[in-house]
Amino acid sequence: MWESKVDDKPLTFHLSGINNQNFIMRDEETGSWWQQVTGEAIQGPMKGRRLNAVFCDELTFATWKREHPEGRVLKPDEKVAAKYEAENWEEEYANFPVVTPTDAADQLKPRTLIVGVELNGASKAYPLESLQQQQLILDELGGVPLFVLIGEDRKSVRAFERRLDGRTLEFFVVTEGEKQQPPSGGNRQLIDAETGSIWDFSGRCQHGQLAGKQLKPIPVLKDYWFDWKIYHPKTAIYLLGERLKQ
Repeated sequence: MWESKVDDKPLTFHLSGINNQNFIMRDEETGSWWQQVTGEAIQGPMKGRRLNAVFCDELTFATWKREHPEGRVLKPDEKVAAKYEAENWEEEYANFPVVTPTDAADQLKPRTLIVGVELNGASKAYPLESLQQQQLILDELGGVPLFVLIGEDRKSVRAFERRLDGRTLEFFVVTEGEKQQPPSGGNRQLIDAETGSIWDFSGRCQHGQLAGKQLKPIPVLKDYWFDWKIYHPKTAIYLLGERLKQ
């Protein structure tokens, strides 16, 4: 998601084409072409300029509605409803060939769904399947201690900085039957090892010594491996069971 202003001048964007399954947008004011994935102008008078990113989440509607019960939803356009992607579009697209060169030595298949994180010039890809198995991944990237967490719906993903008030916290997940009291809702709880406080999926502490504290969110991008590595050629890859280096 990007701001539609450059140098405080609003631009009007339209879909111009698709490259590597990323939208190419064209602005009416200058005729420049912009990449969806990077927000960079790749052709025209604005070439080389970048749009300012707007923080956003990629969540299921159920998760979003639970957190924002009074939130407004953009109504589907009935005129083009038949062109909307199916709910299982990820499974369908997994069988499509890719047009970019593939490397036989790659640790991941081209259409492996990953959660990409970029911090302080460093980037890392976390395979969605690994995250679904572990639920929570503790890591450090670009000098920032963080964790990546998948929602109980096994689709929504968020990442947060683990550093709070100058202290780095360790987190773990407990499931139904192991949960502490009072409950935080759902079938699991996110708990920090240092204080035993209970946190929710929004990164806010709901109960315990740190109640009311909010962890700093980190932008994530759910993407295909072949696409992520094009724009992050030096990216690291998280391997299932990888131990955090202290």
